[in-house]
Amino acid sequence: MPRTERLALVERESATLPLSVQAELLSLSRASLYYQPAAPSAAELAIKHRIDEIYTAHPYYGSRRISVVLRPQFVVNRKAVQRHMQQMGIAGIAPGPNLSRQRLDHQIYPYLLRDVTIEHPNHVWGIDLTYIRLQSSWMYLVAVLDWYSRYIVSWELDQTLAMPFVLNAVDRALALAKPQIWNSDQGSHFTSPQYIQRLTTAEIQISMDGKGRALDNIFTERLWRTVKYEDVYLHDYGVPREARQGLTRYLDFYNHKRPHQSLGYRTPAQVYFGH
Repeated sequence: MPRTERLALVERESATLPLSVQAELLSLSRASLYYQPAAPSAAELAIKHRIDEIYTAHPYYGSRRISVVLRPQFVVNRKAVQRHMQQMGIAGIAPGPNLSRQRLDHQIYPYLLRDVTIEHPNHVWGIDLTYIRLQSSWMYLVAVLDWYSRYIVSWELDQTLAMPFVLNAVDRALALAKPQIWNSDQGSHFTSPQYIQRLTTAEIQISMDGKGRALDNIFTERLWRTVKYEDVYLHDYGVPREARQGLTRYLDFYNHKRPHQSLGYRTPAQVYFGH
């Protein structure tokens, strides 16, 4: 197990196991359990959090427009904005390197959903990840969404953009059901061989957003807006444990108790499970 995953496991289980037991079980030195990475500066946090607000409201904005919106408040150039967006896992940055741009050795699939009418649960699923701000840092949330019912089939939260947390969300979703079509953007997580193999093995049709077309994944973009406006921005979580607990509560509420106007004021779970 990679060190970052082991430390994340320690964070989740620290309330129940003594540090000495945690270190022994995870083959870590006890000193490593006290390791804290260098905290981001207040200026970096403020810029990243503001980028998150702008992109959540306008997911079709690229780095050029976001730079313009930022300038009255921050002294920052476009290259710095691109770097921040890269670290945040935000799509739509061009030109320049970014995490959402696919690697040359990764396979790209066409967008299959233009003019498609989604007719039932498990017809189309979408997967995406987003930046979750904390008071002194940030996390990343990945979710698999059933587009017909808006039901969140699975989700994972992590402190890094390492591949395993995305694959965990995929595996948990496939343990519940299997869609006909699975859509994503062209980011490196969703063009990776490990991700593609899981879907092809399950005989799922793979669909990918057109390059620079954030709104091809509009249902998941709406989900992120809802999660942030109704939970993340309101609660202003301080530490990862608070965010994990709070988002667990909210996403359960979203699935099972929050009526959607577009669903005839039923909940996603009622539509997904046919209640």
